[in-house]
Amino acid sequence: MSVCTELTAPDLMAGVLHRQRTRESSARTYARSFPIVPVRAQGITVEGADGRRYLDCLCGAGTLALGHNHPVVVAAVRRVLDSGAPLHTLDIATAEKDEFVSTLFDTLPAELARGARIHFCGPAGTDAVEAALKLAQTATGRRGLLTFTGAYHGMTAGALAVSGGVAVREPLAAFTGEVTRLPYPYSYRCPFGVGGPQGARLAAGYAERLLDDPHSGVVAPAAMILEVVQGEGGVVPAPDEWLRAMRRITAERGIPLIVDEVQTGVGRTGAFWAVEHSGVVPDILVLSKAIGGSLPLAVIVYREELDAWAPGAHTGTFRGNLLAMAAGAATLRFVAAEGLDRRAAELGDRMLGQLRALQAEHPVIGDVRGRGLMIGVELVDPAADPDPCGARPAAPDLARRVREECLRRGLIVELGGRHDAVVRLLPPLTLTDEEAGAVLDRLADAVVAAEREHGRARP
Repeated sequence: MSVCTELTAPDLMAGVLHRQRTRESSARTYARSFPIVPVRAQGITVEGADGRRYLDCLCGAGTLALGHNHPVVVAAVRRVLDSGAPLHTLDIATAEKDEFVSTLFDTLPAELARGARIHFCGPAGTDAVEAALKLAQTATGRRGLLTFTGAYHGMTAGALAVSGGVAVREPLAAFTGEVTRLPYPYSYRCPFGVGGPQGARLAAGYAERLLDDPHSGVVAPAAMILEVVQGEGGVVPAPDEWLRAMRRITAERGIPLIVDEVQTGVGRTGAFWAVEHSGVVPDILVLSKAIGGSLPLAVIVYREELDAWAPGAHTGTFRGNLLAMAAGAATLRFVAAEGLDRRAAELGDRMLGQLRALQAEHPVIGDVRGRGLMIGVELVDPAADPDPCGARPAAPDLARRVREECLRRGLIVELGGRHDAVVRLLPPLTLTDEEAGAVLDRLADAVVAAEREHGRARP
């Protein structure tokens, strides 16, 4: 008899959580915030071993574009399993891979898809970032990299080197390449203290002057890497005009532009690919998360002129995940056929409007921002003095309380941004109006409860 049938649900849950705490590493993250043991899931709903149900607005950190166990994904996986096809094929050609690549290329911006090459990486987005950096360095013969404040590109060596989080980078040895950090246009906490379009123009001008200054200390770089919306950085959307400026600046100087769409891709921001909002066409596009339909898959797509690799230049055992390719192709087709990118744009705008109405009533909400169904709510200390842009200091303790209150009300949300003070919403693109209303109601109640408790705790 299995352990699951011998024990009651509360005992099972307590035992599983205890064994996780005693056997897994101290680096575990989500498990600390969400002490639940999921046993079933469908769409946005997750059921724990204790019988409680939650609305999941984390969705595998944006991996689950269609939510949990969507019928088209389940059917695609079952089809491959029932077919007897090999499940592990390294980088050997298969019908499932061919179908996935064709489906993916049909969704890409036409200018990129024409003559593009694709490379299948290890199963995580961080490996795809490593591949993109190596490809650019190989193609250009240069080593230096341009990246941005607030960036997050993964946790392996090169990806971490071009990320912005100091706490995780500080204990590690220096990256072998030269990394130059440029200011990202974050209007609420503008690095130039002005915010808005002017702040974005200053950021673009700074980048251009730095690259053209023979005494800037910046050697001609191999690539620039950026996110269209910084996710882990606090849901900070880049202005379209600034993105077009980055594309012009890099193109004029022969610098490959890498766009990391690991979290923003497959309709998340209200366009199939976030670069489509600005019309920017990158040289290298980094993709993972939703492209695997909830299963591990990561690729880079790039201009064929950059394909300077020798065989074996970037390899990995688990590049031939046929189940992920089948699930990913099914997801891509469903998002396109159902217009879920347009749905994300419309519903996201409505949710942002309702959250800004909540902001007007609660000064602990310093900023509400996002694009499509990628939304951030920044919590601040309303009693503190604002900076020149009107931003008050981040309130990480308050943000943690909001997350806890959300969980008590059956809503899973995660934090990000500076000091982990931004509540992030990444619901499935299949989110209904009713579910969106429930998410916002629970979040509003959580903000009220946390604000009340925060007020009591103040000296």
